[in-house]
Amino acid sequence: MASALAGAILTLSAATTFAQAPEADHPVRALPIKSIEAIDQVWSGHKVGFALAAGAKRIYVGYYDANRQLTIAQRDRAGTAWTYVKLDTWLGWDSHNYVAMAVDPAGQLHVMANMHSEPLIYFRTTGSDDARDLRRRPNMIGPDNEARVTYPIFLHDAGGRLLVKYRSGRSGSGDEIYNVFDPVADAWRRLLDTPLASGEGRRNAYFVGPVLGPNGMFHVVWVWRDSPDAATNHDLSYARSRDLIHWERSDGAPLTLPITLGQAEIVDPVPVRGGMINNNTVLGFDSAGRPVITYHKFDAAGDTQVYLARREAGGWRSVPVSRWKGFRWDFGGAGSLAGQVSVGGARPAGRRRLVVPVVREGRSLELVVDEASLAFVEERPVPSLADQMAAKSPPPADMRFNVLPLSIGLTEAYALAWPTRPPHRDQPAEDIPAPTTLRLLSLKAEQP
Repeated sequence: MASALAGAILTLSAATTFAQAPEADHPVRALPIKSIEAIDQVWSGHKVGFALAAGAKRIYVGYYDANRQLTIAQRDRAGTAWTYVKLDTWLGWDSHNYVAMAVDPAGQLHVMANMHSEPLIYFRTTGSDDARDLRRRPNMIGPDNEARVTYPIFLHDAGGRLLVKYRSGRSGSGDEIYNVFDPVADAWRRLLDTPLASGEGRRNAYFVGPVLGPNGMFHVVWVWRDSPDAATNHDLSYARSRDLIHWERSDGAPLTLPITLGQAEIVDPVPVRGGMINNNTVLGFDSAGRPVITYHKFDAAGDTQVYLARREAGGWRSVPVSRWKGFRWDFGGAGSLAGQVSVGGARPAGRRRLVVPVVREGRSLELVVDEASLAFVEERPVPSLADQMAAKSPPPADMRFNVLPLSIGLTEAYALAWPTRPPHRDQPAEDIPAPTTLRLLSLKAEQP
């Protein structure tokens, strides 16, 4: 798990609902696998996020090949033949440098990749949906806020416009920037005249979202972090918006941008070294459409526990929903971390229950809670796509499958799967492992 678990799993229908980091390794629901096809041999020396997107006619896969070169593979959605496009940037050892990719409403392809507080690396096509027409662009808008870019995430707003957000600056001192693509001008412009959030030069915000909720509002959650040390995360925070421009607190009180720590709505005042890590704060919703945040922190005994925070009539209520004894993920330091816990958003599961997906030490499980009280009901193991792939094609002993999902409307569902070693604190390893196979899984789409 990266010290900032970064990235984007957004395109088409998924883009309007969830902006999430591909590095985060959050739980993925195990839909039945219909077919598996190999795409290419890829870099396996450490985990770094790849990208999967789709346009009206084509599927696109963004990844680092066996020689660590950024590559875009494309094929027709109804076809089987892949075309490969090599782009002029190469991965080092940094797990933050994932690939982000999206298709705009005109069918043009956009790619950002290989950045950790680096000058912008951005490619796009013009008037074409063919990845062979990708060209590198020196800027999106201009040099301001594009000199130290990290964590690009593409998403679509409720009207279908393509947006991108990223951090400008560095860990412990950065701002959240939002741009929107103008199809008439065929160019990017600022969505917000100011950053969404500012660390005031003393900290930065690590966001998850925006997530489009059942009531048509976008929701974001974040933690504040004071330095590159992952243990310095604190103060779980929340905001919402109807249009991604005007933001407010959960009670409807308007927020002035940029949001600072002093004016943010604090859901849980988790202290520094309190066991909460950035980007492992995930939004879900209960059957009444109320936002529910899944995260983890240390309990009174010092053990790591999963918590749910829900906005109720009297404000935010936070409840531990795991019952782990003697387990403590005591992370810290700089560089990308191999995570011991990752969490997903709570979802209704019938019989007045909520289900919370969790991966703990590589094991997929679900925490079931009573929806009304959030009281613990049971913990149960569940199969994962990574487990299914490992059973079909066992990876080397020091590797684990990474899985990246994509839904296209209600009828098509896919996932990428590829094995790698875990993150390595962004430091070179002593050897170079053999490349592994990147596969596209066609899944049986989940019915609403």
